Amino acid sequence: MSFQKFDPRQSVSDMEQEILAYWDREQIFQKSIDRRDKDQLYTFYDGPPFATGTPHYGHIVASTIKDVVPRYWTMKGRRVERVWGWDCHGLPIENIVEKELGSKSKKDIEQVGVTKFNELCRSKVLEYAGEWERIIPRLGRWADMKNAYRTMDKDFMESVWWVFKDVYDKGLVYEDYRAMHVCPRCETTLSQSEVAEGYADIKDLSVTAQFALADDPDTYILAWTTTPWTLPGNVALAVGPDITYVKVLYEGKQYIVAKNRAADVFTGKEYEIGVDVSASELIGLSYVPLWDYYTRDKSLKNHKNGWKVYAADFITDDSGTGIAHEAPAFGADDMAFGKQYDLPWIQHVNIDGTIKAEAIDFAGLNVKPRVGGKDAHQLTDIEVIKNLAHSGKLFHKEKYEHSYPHCWRCDTPLLNYATSSWFLSVEQLKSSFLEGAQSIHWSPEHIKDGRWGKWLEGSRDWSISRQRFWASVIPLWKCDTCHAQDVFGSAKELEEKAQIQVTDLHKHIVDEVTYDCGSCNGTMRRIPDVLDTWFDSGSMPYAQMHYPFEHKEKFENNFPADFISEGVDQTRCWFYYMHVLASGVMQKNAFQNVIVNGIVLAEDGKKMSKKLKNYPDPMETIDRYGADALRLYLMSSPVVRADNLHFSEKELSEVVRGPLRMLKQSYSFFTTYAAIDGWSPEGSGIPSSTHVLDRWVVDELHRLINNVDVAMHSYDLQSAARSFGPFIDDLSNWYIRRSRSRFWKSEDDADKAHAYATLHYVLVQLATAMAPFTPFLSEEIYRSLTQGESVHLADFPESPQVLDDRLIVAMRAVREDISQGLEMRSAQGVKVRQPLAVAYTRDSHADDLNQILQEELNVKEVRVREMKHPIDFEWDLTPNLILEGQAREIIRFIQQGRKKAGFELDDRICIGYEGSTSVFDAYGTLIAHETLAHNIEVGLLSDFDYQESISSDELDFSMTLKKV
Repeated sequence: MSFQKFDPRQSVSDMEQEILAYWDREQIFQKSIDRRDKDQLYTFYDGPPFATGTPHYGHIVASTIKDVVPRYWTMKGRRVERVWGWDCHGLPIENIVEKELGSKSKKDIEQVGVTKFNELCRSKVLEYAGEWERIIPRLGRWADMKNAYRTMDKDFMESVWWVFKDVYDKGLVYEDYRAMHVCPRCETTLSQSEVAEGYADIKDLSVTAQFALADDPDTYILAWTTTPWTLPGNVALAVGPDITYVKVLYEGKQYIVAKNRAADVFTGKEYEIGVDVSASELIGLSYVPLWDYYTRDKSLKNHKNGWKVYAADFITDDSGTGIAHEAPAFGADDMAFGKQYDLPWIQHVNIDGTIKAEAIDFAGLNVKPRVGGKDAHQLTDIEVIKNLAHSGKLFHKEKYEHSYPHCWRCDTPLLNYATSSWFLSVEQLKSSFLEGAQSIHWSPEHIKDGRWGKWLEGSRDWSISRQRFWASVIPLWKCDTCHAQDVFGSAKELEEKAQIQVTDLHKHIVDEVTYDCGSCNGTMRRIPDVLDTWFDSGSMPYAQMHYPFEHKEKFENNFPADFISEGVDQTRCWFYYMHVLASGVMQKNAFQNVIVNGIVLAEDGKKMSKKLKNYPDPMETIDRYGADALRLYLMSSPVVRADNLHFSEKELSEVVRGPLRMLKQSYSFFTTYAAIDGWSPEGSGIPSSTHVLDRWVVDELHRLINNVDVAMHSYDLQSAARSFGPFIDDLSNWYIRRSRSRFWKSEDDADKAHAYATLHYVLVQLATAMAPFTPFLSEEIYRSLTQGESVHLADFPESPQVLDDRLIVAMRAVREDISQGLEMRSAQGVKVRQPLAVAYTRDSHADDLNQILQEELNVKEVRVREMKHPIDFEWDLTPNLILEGQAREIIRFIQQGRKKAGFELDDRICIGYEGSTSVFDAYGTLIAHETLAHNIEVGLLSDFDYQESISSDELDFSMTLKKV
């Protein structure tokens, strides 16, 4: 085997592009799958991205994790199939089309037509797929993008139908009318996790309104609300049954508030505290409504119970007035309160946020307008306040700042709004999925009982229906007469029932499918709602394989997934919904091991923004620094442990200049000298060398391999990635530096062969261990040094089952003595090239280690003695020691001259010199040996390749160099 010299200055982009071409040409990715046993499948679920934008650093972090782990487990003998997927449904796509159409509301879409709208959505889904297909492979990630599944394909959607029918048949799906968060612009309900994603701090208005008692018009009950727009829907006032109230005299009128709140409510006013009033005295009192929009309608159900005071346990006296206005259509507590007392039902707001015509003074206004400036959301509240003030019913108003939920996609303030929805009964599954969650392994570990565990504990029934268009539909048909229901778990079931062929399962297609009711003369029509897109995501494990219609045995034998990974936000989203559905469908966890990554921010800690241009383009970064460097930088950072990373080009460049540069130089050193000597390996096993440096570096290597293996088994990528840098530094700056002379001037051929064998073994094993993290450089080193097909087809290296750290500990002790000794020399101003007679150590070392200590400290002898410091020196210099120090300086200058002249490492030279004769007389043989000089002549050469004069405090000579 002959080794081609490696040039560490080669363009990293060129090298990586060549390897990419090789992988593609030789189908290495597919071979890495095909050559592993089908019975040893390692299941990996990949949360598919939207292709509605280009990949950013967050995607690159996630993609790198999703490549490192599968590569590792492939090398551990497992078959890791990696099929790419595209997320195609939901509001992100709909919003793109709406902007293109210029639509402002759901009604605009309906005017365009659902068919046209959905087909436009279909056309936009993979708009940036080409960019993904360019960047993801360039990163070094292996995934089958040619056969990617898409959530909008019939097969995927059919499996989603099957999942819905499965949980429906188990009694886990029900329809209900309840208060939920809705987006008035999108006109749809949102799930618990979607609401949690969209909170933002805003300034709002609160109001204290005064309600006159029906039997005592000069006495007012003061009620406080943070949602003035809900006041037209008021039907009751609520007091705390255990709260003491008080009548306050102010400007000739009486006002009733909680006694503990009186001072705050009347701050800055001249008032007088009157008599205490118990809650029981207030309960049952009637009051005059702020407006009579609805009180005039005596046919209103439960009219007789309206506009009275009732008791409510949820009322406190730590804020407001201790009295709340109740509008049951706008809040879960309010709705339950309304049901408890059979109150009138007034919903004066449409789901699109506009106020209905009955509320004459505010008809048509949007309760949370998006247009109108920074505080546009306050505009309708301001109109309500103005109206109250004009009619003398406003007591107080003020601004306050609070966290308010917004739509996670269109940024519209949400409404807490009572409407109908289909729900998955999470509460029924809760005990089982909480128990199952305990066996899931998380990295970092604190997520398990922290963000994830707390979210599971607080989970509620899931609103799975949406009033939108581009999504998987709810496969439920209902009779328009007797309301009988059919739920379909496959396209075939629907086709048999309706006697029609169905080729697409989207809303605009299946909504046209009707059939006769079997129970009456009515017609079965699909309910209009579609499924929450997270139902798609939670169904992904089954739908990506078109289960149970295909691959049934394969899926069931390999469920749950061995591994998943996504950002920290997915603890409340994808991870959660997969877990819930798996508990309902399979009565198992959906996954066994999870890595959670944090967010990549700009270097200044701000969110990365194309507009601000506060981060480097990912593709330019990869081309400039290399995918290996970016991967190692990210995997070594806290971002793989759910912490945020402030992306720094400087830190990235340090990876290039640090471990990767040293590894390339070590590899280049080996190939250079191996090519010169024509050395070839005789085997691939652990070297048999007895040399202390060889044994030490192999021991360190085995410890590294073991540490990486343990970390990877624990899905601790940061610990694994950070292990390589210190070892590479030791390899380059200790082993190779200490062994350099063994390669190029060793007079012991056996020792030289051991050095080559050791360094070859270490580089091959190191490249193999690093392959999951740095797939390109590892491939270059492995293929060059082994002539093997690919490092990614190799097994992960093994270390001895029992590691003996005694030599490692001993070497560490010697190096500590050396470090302290060099510090002492520096403090004394004595150069390392100046030999000293004796070094004294407090601790004894083995002879071979003592030899290293002696050479590193440049002393003639090492002696052990009791002393305060670990190491000391005999500082007196003899004339001969001074001459040898000068000889070492001359050697350094000649070596620099060789380099400047462009000589090769193995070129023999002639030296001609003038000056410093005594040094050359005494140490000419040493100088010639160290500089590969064929001969040394007194006087400058007449024919030379390089000439230089040196003048310093110690030396004054001129030299000429010529290659022989």
